[in-house]
Amino acid sequence: MDLPAHQLTMTVLMTPDTANFAGNVHGGTILKLLDQVAYACASRYAARYVVTLSVDQVMFRQPVHVGELVTFLASVNHTGTSSMEVGIKVVAQDIRSQTTRHVNSCFFTMVAVDDERRPVAVPPLRPFTPEAKRRHAAAAVRKQLRQDVERRVAAIATGAADAADV
Repeated sequence: MDLPAHQLTMTVLMTPDTANFAGNVHGGTILKLLDQVAYACASRYAARYVVTLSVDQVMFRQPVHVGELVTFLASVNHTGTSSMEVGIKVVAQDIRSQTTRHVNSCFFTMVAVDDERRPVAVPPLRPFTPEAKRRHAAAAVRKQLRQDVERRVAAIATGAADAADV
C-alpha cells in the first residue's frame, strides 16, 4: 500500500520481552515505539533528521497484550516553519479472534534539523481531503493551546522566582 509522504503505518508483534509485571505490554515499550514511528513519519515527510520536541495527550485507553499485533497509524497533521505535529493512533489486534481495539492515541511535535542539529524549514503541509483538513484544523488549535500553556508556565515560573527573591 502506497501512502502519501506525510503518512506512515507500522505493525509490530508484541513479544514476551515487552511484558510488565502484570503480563501486559509495558507502557514504556509503547512510548518508545511511538517515538520511533513519529520520527519515521516526520523525517520521511521532511526528508531530514528530526528531533522530538514534545509529546501530548498520550492516552493508554486499554492494555496491550503479549501476542497481539499492534499497528501504529501516523500522520503529519500540521507544519510550522521547522516543526511538525505527528498524530498517532494505535490499534491492537488479537491474532486468533481478529478483533481490533483502539488502545492509544497521541501527538508528537517533531523538529527538522540540519547536520549541526539546528532547526531547518520543512515543506508546508497542504491538506486536500476533508479528513486531512479536519486534522490540520485540530492540530492548529492544539498548537495554540501548547503555546498558551507554555506562556502560562513561564509566567508562573517567573512569578515564583520573584516571590523567592522577597
